[in-house]
Amino acid sequence: MKIRIGSRDSRLAVIQSEMVIDSIRAYDPTAEVELVTMKTTGDLILDRPLSQIGGKGLFVKELDKALLERRVDFTVHSSKDLPMDIPPELPLVAFSHRADPRDALVLPQGVDTLDPTRPIGCASLRRTLQLKKLFPHHQVAPVRGNVQTRLAKLDRGEYSALVLACAGLDRLGLESRISRRFPVEEMLPAAGQGILAVQSRADVDTSCLSRFHDPVAAVCLTAERAFVGALDGGCSSPVAAHATVDGDTVTLTGFYVDREGESYIESSCAACADAREMGAELAVRMRRDHP
Repeated sequence: MKIRIGSRDSRLAVIQSEMVIDSIRAYDPTAEVELVTMKTTGDLILDRPLSQIGGKGLFVKELDKALLERRVDFTVHSSKDLPMDIPPELPLVAFSHRADPRDALVLPQGVDTLDPTRPIGCASLRRTLQLKKLFPHHQVAPVRGNVQTRLAKLDRGEYSALVLACAGLDRLGLESRISRRFPVEEMLPAAGQGILAVQSRADVDTSCLSRFHDPVAAVCLTAERAFVGALDGGCSSPVAAHATVDGDTVTLTGFYVDREGESYIESSCAACADAREMGAELAVRMRRDHP
C-alpha cells in the first residue's frame, strides 16, 4: 500500500516532510511512500501580515482538504504554524524530537553589525515586542515569505537583520547565516517552535510513525499549546510558551501581554501527565493577575 505525505512546497517544508518519510522507511524498508506538495493560501498571499488575512489556518487549509478528500494520508507541519483549533476528524498523531527552539538573529551576508538606519524584520508580534526591549533604538518591521525569500530581502538591503527560527535555518543547512542564537530567557519562542507535527485522519493506522514520534516533545507541545489556547492566542496575539521536561516533571514558561501592552513572563511546573491542565492554569492565572 502506498503512503502519501502531504506538504507545503517550500524547500523547508519538503525537507521536514522527508524527515517523516525517512522514519517511515526505517520502520518498514518495503514501504512505498510518495510526497505530495501543494501551495497553501498563506504561501500565496505575501503582501499582508497573517493577522490581516486569516491567521495560521491559511497554512493548513489546503492540506486539511487533501486529507479529508483522501488524496494524502499524512500531512507535516511546523507545530508553531498550526492553529489552535484542530478538527477532531484530523488529529495530530506524531511529533518529532525537538530541534533548537531558539530564535536567531541573521545579518546580511558580509555584515557583522546592525545598521541603525534599517529595520529588523520579523513576522510576529511575539518577536516584535521582545525585540523592542532588546533593541530599543531599532525599528522593527514585518517580513513575509519563505526563508529564502526573506534572506533575499535582507541581502538586498531592505532590513538590517532578520529574526528567524534556528530550527528552520539548521534544517536548511543555513546555520552559517546565524549571527546570534537568542537564549530563551531573552526571547521566548513560539509554542511548538522546533517540533514537527504529523496530522492524519482519525481512521488511519499510524504505527508507521512509531520511530518518528517523540513523547517528550509531545508533552512539551501539549503544555505550550494549552497555554496559548487558553489565551486565545493565534498569529495576531503576542503570546509565547516554552516547556522543558526533566524526568516526570514538565516546566512551562509563558509570555503574556495585558491590555495596556505590558508584557509578563512566568513559569509553572507539574507532572508530565498534567501538562495540559498546567498550561491552561498558568494562562488563566497570568490573565487574572495582569488584566
